[in-house]
Amino acid sequence: MQESLLQQGLDITLFGMGIVFTFLLLLVICTTIMSRVMTRYFPEPEPAAVTPPAGIAHSAPENDSRVRKIIEAAIEQHRNKRR
Repeated sequence: MQESLLQQGLDITLFGMGIVFTFLLLLVICTTIMSRVMTRYFPEPEPAAVTPPAGIAHSAPENDSRVRKIIEAAIEQHRNKRR
């Protein structure tokens, strides 16, 4: 009788694990298919090119050096705060 109970327990365990494995496999397959359908029929729009406003000269060297000094001052202030 003991062997029969062990055999039944093993059968039920394997059956349950098989059902769970099958369900998870189907879930992964369905999710993959849905993802491919969505990306195929509803692609994400490409981002528009960002243009700087007309009043800002992007390549002016004085702006670059000014920004660099501001960044250096901010870093120095942060380091002094931590001490």
